Amino acid sequence: MIGFGASLSGPQCSRAGCREAATWTVNWRNPRIHDADRVKAWLACDEHRDYLYDFVDARGFPVAITPFGVVLDRLPDAEGAE
Repeated sequence: MIGFGASLSGPQCSRAGCREAATWTVNWRNPRIHDADRVKAWLACDEHRDYLYDFVDARGFPVAITPFGVVLDRLPDAEGAE
């Protein structure tokens, strides 16, 4: 719920507490529970793009960064991954 006096200003970064405009999309999936055609997306500002990417990459999930507005319909496993 939006509090009194608050307004929506467009797509915002997914990093907790960040209110900056999204300029990137961090596309990812958990291969243990999602097929290659199930892509999840976090929005990111310039400052948090690498932070969000690293968070997903550290877990070994397939991940790709695209400019905001570019939609991926598939995110295959990395080469050689089981």
